[in-house]
Amino acid sequence: MPIQKPALSEYPINTLINDRWSPRAFDSKTVENSKLMSLLEAARWAASCNNSQPWRFIISKSEDKDAHDKAVSCFNERNQRWVKNAPVIGFVCAYKLMPNENPNRTYFYDTGMAMAQLSLQALEHNLYLHQAGGILIDKITADYSIPDNVDVVCGFGLGYQGEAESLPDELAERELEARKRNLISEFTFSNKFGEISKIFSNK
Repeated sequence: MPIQKPALSEYPINTLINDRWSPRAFDSKTVENSKLMSLLEAARWAASCNNSQPWRFIISKSEDKDAHDKAVSCFNERNQRWVKNAPVIGFVCAYKLMPNENPNRTYFYDTGMAMAQLSLQALEHNLYLHQAGGILIDKITADYSIPDNVDVVCGFGLGYQGEAESLPDELAERELEARKRNLISEFTFSNKFGEISKIFSNK
């Protein structure tokens, strides 16, 4: 049975944002290419500095066992425990430079915008995404011939939700834990960094 973990939000938010979370348990069911293309289309239309669109994706599907095994091997051992079951595995990369070859200060930020849109679009198709920083960047760079002007940002597993019981005990417990976030007042400032914003005195 899929696990529902809606956000315990203090203020109204979009339904997709409310329902988005990062499971590690994936069903083996194939992700249809038409749905995968819909996710990539959502990423395509993300905002970026000067429309530089620095994001690039490396995608493998479980139907291509060699490609899928190669992708799994590029995660650290801890993350291989769950990502091996994801029917789609990907790596997010980002160009460091603008099209005119000048440095792009916001390339990581812009790529994050694309991934945010991709992850929300996934929920439209009942798909879930788990992003991971625990990847072997040097191995990815070598195995996929990543050029010097591109950074590897993160890896991810994508698919339909599976059962928590399919995970090792420690991960199964984490799958059922409630979602937690900092209070808005902890990250929103006005006159000085770290000083609570005056907007909270006028709620």
